[in-house]
Amino acid sequence: MSETTGASYAAAGVDIEAGDRAVELMKEWVKKTQRPEVLGGLGGFAGLFDASALKRYERPLLASATDGVGTKVDIARRMGVYDTIGHDLVAMVMDDIVVCGAEPLFMTDYICVGKVHPERVAAIVKGIAEGCVLAGCALVGGETAEHPGLLGEDDFDVAGAGTGVVEADRLLGADRIRTGDTVIAMASSGLHSNGYSLVRHVLLDRAGLSLESEIAELGRSLGEELLEPTKIYSLDCLALTRTAEVHAFSHITGGGLAANLARVIPDGLHAVVDRSTWTPGAIFDLVGKTGSVERLELEKTLNMGVGMMAIVPRESAEVALTTLADRGVDAWVAGEITERGEKTTGAELVGDYA
Repeated sequence: MSETTGASYAAAGVDIEAGDRAVELMKEWVKKTQRPEVLGGLGGFAGLFDASALKRYERPLLASATDGVGTKVDIARRMGVYDTIGHDLVAMVMDDIVVCGAEPLFMTDYICVGKVHPERVAAIVKGIAEGCVLAGCALVGGETAEHPGLLGEDDFDVAGAGTGVVEADRLLGADRIRTGDTVIAMASSGLHSNGYSLVRHVLLDRAGLSLESEIAELGRSLGEELLEPTKIYSLDCLALTRTAEVHAFSHITGGGLAANLARVIPDGLHAVVDRSTWTPGAIFDLVGKTGSVERLELEKTLNMGVGMMAIVPRESAEVALTTLADRGVDAWVAGEITERGEKTTGAELVGDYA
């Protein structure tokens, strides 16, 4: 009678021991994000946050958001650099939450891999934890899933969800905006985490550039530029609400500056942004010229050097700029709010870049 070896989870490609090892490696980084409201440690079935901390609010509104970082993960995979992509994830989630004036509270992550490489997963979580510290939120849990057969051994993706809180009467948004308000732009750190399908198509697929290529205009390699972490504005925006009157924020992500700004402009009003008030970074020019990409298409896809915008009363603009400058944020007056004409949309860019 012949003996046969039965099927197993490991034989199917899932390594439980490697997953356990990854959890052990990431614990030290998750611990660095803890807030006093967090209960328990990593490894439970659910993250716990003491909601009694919200009693200090008269009417607390919870804000939530979820996002990923798109095909930027492909650049990280090709470069073999995994400890920065987490900054991008936190920025994409928590900077959406702060737009309404909410304080980031906690976040969870989801990491999907073709094969668990413990050190690699721990590096990703390290970046997420560092990003949470920069955003002022706790990383209360997450999930690492191994999908052999669906993803290659080196393939991975990341996603996250976050929660914040804002006092109801301090909620920011379109209903606060008035004619004559000033639009303040905050500089991006580069491409951030949007438009990478276009960027990869233009620079890597069509132009055949190598990620190791040293690009004179960039002052570093193409790969280093493309992996530049997304700037996290959460604490800067909250600081701004404490020193100046703020009517709204707009996080400039997929869809570009005009489309995202239009999302917070009320009916009847119009945001006019003057391109001549700033010069987009060299990476935007490189993508445009290399791919013969028209300006409108670039502006619909990339942030063009602006990662966050604040809309404030005209009389608050100076103190707002001072606050941001004191925090090391490059910011400037980029436009204003006007009455909307019959043929205008919620927001538009005018003039030429400086």
